[in-house]
Amino acid sequence: MKAKKPSRGKKSKAKALLLGLGLDNQDGHVRVTRGENFQLVGGSKDTHERMQEKALKFNEELKKRGKRLEQLGREEFIEICEKT
Repeated sequence: MKAKKPSRGKKSKAKALLLGLGLDNQDGHVRVTRGENFQLVGGSKDTHERMQEKALKFNEELKKRGKRLEQLGREEFIEICEKT
C-alpha cells in the first residue's frame, strides 16, 4: 500500500506558458515581453515583433474557442500554431 501525501488544502492547477526565445539579436538591446499565457525574450526588433504578433493571435484564437492554454491537447495546439 502506498503512503498518501498529506493534503495541504489547495488543489494544484496545471499551468501552461508559451515561451518565445529569439536568438538573432545583434544590437545589444534586451527585449522582454510578458502577457497572458506567454513570455518572450530576446531576438532582433523584427523577430521580437513577430513573436509578439504570434502570441497575441494565439491568445485570440484561444478566446474564440473558449479554452485556456493548459486545456489544449497536442493536436489542437499544433492546429492553432499553424493557423496563427
